Amino acid sequence: MKTTILKTAILFTVLTFLASSCKKYEDGPVLSVRSKTERIANTWVIENAYSNGNDVTSDYDQYDLYMNKDGKATLTSNYKSGGATFSFSTEGVWLFENKKEDLRLDFENNDADRVYEILRLKENELWLKEKGGEDELHLKSK
Repeated sequence: MKTTILKTAILFTVLTFLASSCKKYEDGPVLSVRSKTERIANTWVIENAYSNGNDVTSDYDQYDLYMNKDGKATLTSNYKSGGATFSFSTEGVWLFENKKEDLRLDFENNDADRVYEILRLKENELWLKEKGGEDELHLKSK
């Protein structure tokens, strides 16, 4: 009986340690059976956007980011800045960097190129913080 309790306690301790060490991104998930590439391949839309801690979600009328498993990306965007509305669509590529902690978006329209720290990557959620900037985007699958 004591041996069974000891084995169970050791197994629980090992599983707890492994689960905590599997968490790659600050906001989760702890563990996923889908690869990071499978989770990021999706069509994403802005759910919330922040700049310098201020909610700027209303500035993004439309922001569709499509990424496939082969590293191809398409960005279609309509956004407001200073009272003006800007629209564009551009093709490009995406790739992981920094041991898959960062996401690089490299488009034909270089104005859309960015590197983001990945805060959360789930099947239906992608949270990004612009590297060297103040923008944070919370995206959801379309």
